[in-house]
Amino acid sequence: MSSTLTTSYFQTILKRISVCSLPSSTSSSNSLYPILLKHKFSSFPSVSFSSSASSPCSNSTTLAAFSSIAAPSFSSMGAAVTDSAMDAVQRRLMFEDECILVDENDHVVGHDTKYNCHLMEKIESENLLHRAFSVFLFNSKFELLLQQRSATKVTFPLVWTNTCCSHPLYRESELIEENVLGVRNAAQRKLLDELGIVAEDVPVDEFMPLGRMLYKAPSDGIWGEHELDYLLFIVRDVKVNPNPDEVADVKYMTRDDLKELLRKADAGEEGLKLSPWFRLVVDNFLFKWWDHVEKGTLLEAADMKTIHKLI
Repeated sequence: MSSTLTTSYFQTILKRISVCSLPSSTSSSNSLYPILLKHKFSSFPSVSFSSSASSPCSNSTTLAAFSSIAAPSFSSMGAAVTDSAMDAVQRRLMFEDECILVDENDHVVGHDTKYNCHLMEKIESENLLHRAFSVFLFNSKFELLLQQRSATKVTFPLVWTNTCCSHPLYRESELIEENVLGVRNAAQRKLLDELGIVAEDVPVDEFMPLGRMLYKAPSDGIWGEHELDYLLFIVRDVKVNPNPDEVADVKYMTRDDLKELLRKADAGEEGLKLSPWFRLVVDNFLFKWWDHVEKGTLLEAADMKTIHKLI
């Protein structure tokens, strides 16, 4: 993106929102300020403005005020380029979904957009850590359902991972701490969104929280994860109808099937890749927990007091 095009893009925005009416003081009472605050202009590259004749507004004070808000938030043009190519569904979710920000002891400290929570620059500079969950669903034959993430996913597209991975959102029903009910509600919601599994097939009280882990993983030069992840197990026979906006493929796997998948991923065969959080669970917990699945003793494996820091 050339600097000329970038400047033109900002000028168009300025015209559309009638920035000339913006007073030099950007107080919270200003009608435009909440919009700037909400989006933080994370996707916009820095650009300087002048009060030249070509400027959409002759008020240099106004332009300077706008520039001071827009410019510092993200210095690279990479995010803007990525935004323009982002799938429409994923873009909507990135800006509409509000993740739950927590500290390393899993205490809620605020909330922010899914977009901001997955920008590596913000993760590193602001130490943004958000709550997440990973569902491991087994059928009555004790086979584990895996999914391959859609090619349109912003983070880790086309990688294989556990049944469902997402975030409880900053909403009343998913903030409930007692009995991990908020996270369970979110898991039920996302199993429907991603895999078409209806709520009746996965009652919230059937999810067994086995543990929590904290990890950080870059996806590419722009995006990544920094999550405090709840690990939920459930044994149910379900009907699966994957949503192509979220899921490219699904597959039930035995232990041996999974070991072969791991071997191929490690060898770089068939272009197979695994999500970093799934690999952490596999390497640290999965097979011993699988034993408990088969024995019907999952409750014995649960440890929700410990937060495993696997960074």
